[in-house]
Amino acid sequence: MQILPYLVAAYVFLVGCYGLATSRNLIHTVGCLSVCQAATYVLLLAVGYRDGATAPVFSDVEPGSRPVVDPVVQALTLTDVVVGATVTALLLALVLQVAKRHGTVDPDELRELRG
Repeated sequence: MQILPYLVAAYVFLVGCYGLATSRNLIHTVGCLSVCQAATYVLLLAVGYRDGATAPVFSDVEPGSRPVVDPVVQALTLTDVVVGATVTALLLALVLQVAKRHGTVDPDELRELRG
């Protein structure tokens, strides 16, 4: 088992979190959140990877003769991609409405959101 994919996932997640913490633009914040979401893709694919394994289609291979990749992890990754795209689209629509109502996308200038 290699550790490199897990380190890449952690690095991508930390880069996204750094962008979230230092962002002064709501559109940039949504992009950084998407980068954090991309770290979960790498992590899920690292968990489901098996060295020397094939796709779980048994048309020409006898079951149990060779290792296969877990299809559940691949399905979860695909679901994660779809959910990530949906959340990004929703957040960008909200940023667009904030920009229309307040005339800015700088979170420091949005006084109505302060408690």
